[in-house]
Amino acid sequence: MQWVLVLLAGIALSIPGQSQSPAQGPIHILTLKASINPVTKDYLVHNIERAEREGATLVLIQLDTPGGLVSSTKDIVDAMLNSKVPIVVWVGPAGAWAASAGTFITMAAHVAVMAHGATIGAAHPVNIDGSSPSEQPTPEEKDPSQEEKPKESGDAVTQKVTNFTAEWAREIAKVRGRDPDWAEAAVRSSVTAGWEEALNKKIIDLVADSQEELLTKLNGYLLSDGRMLITERVPLKNLPMSWREQLLNYLADPNLVYILLMIGIYGLIYEFLSPTIGLGFILGGISLLLAFLGLQVLPINLVGLALIFFGVLLMILDVFTPTHGILTTGGVLSLLVGSFTLFEIPDANLQLSMWNILATVGVVAALFVFIASKGLLAQRRMPVTGIEGMIGTMGVVKEELNPRGRVLVKGEYWWATSADGQPIRNGEEVVIERVERGRLLVHRHS
Repeated sequence: MQWVLVLLAGIALSIPGQSQSPAQGPIHILTLKASINPVTKDYLVHNIERAEREGATLVLIQLDTPGGLVSSTKDIVDAMLNSKVPIVVWVGPAGAWAASAGTFITMAAHVAVMAHGATIGAAHPVNIDGSSPSEQPTPEEKDPSQEEKPKESGDAVTQKVTNFTAEWAREIAKVRGRDPDWAEAAVRSSVTAGWEEALNKKIIDLVADSQEELLTKLNGYLLSDGRMLITERVPLKNLPMSWREQLLNYLADPNLVYILLMIGIYGLIYEFLSPTIGLGFILGGISLLLAFLGLQVLPINLVGLALIFFGVLLMILDVFTPTHGILTTGGVLSLLVGSFTLFEIPDANLQLSMWNILATVGVVAALFVFIASKGLLAQRRMPVTGIEGMIGTMGVVKEELNPRGRVLVKGEYWWATSADGQPIRNGEEVVIERVERGRLLVHRHS
């Protein structure tokens, strides 16, 4: 009986079994060539979590960014520092940036890599108005013999933000074994580094000019926690942004959102002043919906948005109310203030352009001045020939009189009322009986 057991054991040992090491999961590849905003934050964080769920070998992030929002950056860095899956950030290809927020993301990676010609740094915080606070010297640069002068309240707040961000950068660098002094200098003095300096100062770990070269260098690479990366013959899984993420990311540009908002508002106003539904309604409606979609992913000031709509309302009222331009002036001022305070984005690279605001408000103001002087404003002014010159004039109904609507008389739109209270259909000819307070009283032409 014993020989039977020995024979069975030998057969079992001779059967090839599964490898003692678990099968390697795929390498998840993410590509981010955009600013750091809530959309790109969700893209990176969700895919890092997905990589953990699916047991990926590592996450490779190809990065090229001018910077972005601090709140979004913090969420990304937190996800990277707490990730169980190794994360590699490659600032590439040649010419790519890891500026501002990109500096923190690159330093938070398990392996930081740059291509020749890539740049990292300039992580100095900025004020809410987009201006850069005065640069602070690093601890090594400070002169202990100089007395610190009392700071004004605004400078004190700026210094607190700078100090906190600099310490955050140092801690990220320490966790990943990078140069904490350079990390602090990138925040306090906006220093930058190319690939060679970054490698010599241990800001990054490797240099690679292509994805293939990078994966070759990563094979057998030993992480600081003792894990070894295996990339040879490991399948690659590209995870680009979905069409929805791409659209939202495209709309996360405050300048584009602002233009769409203005086109939407004034497209609908144009439609309101027109007798039929047409281009203004379609273009304005689509633009306004896209603008609202963009406003959902950008930090906005609701008071600024309210000021914009209030300014537009004042200019519309000036078309119908004899204030001789007072309401339009107030509307322009409200529109300007609302535009400058609409977005709460401290990063100067992502702020609404002043020239965009001035050009848009200027065009809008000119449009309303034109309407008021050449169009509907004529309805409340006495014709050169007097009221009697209007009586008996023929017109065409452009908006059904039921009993109130609009008619076209001598190239001008007028509000009109059917004299007998009976509806007069669109396109019918009417005759003016009299004018009362800028409104025409008409009857059907027989």
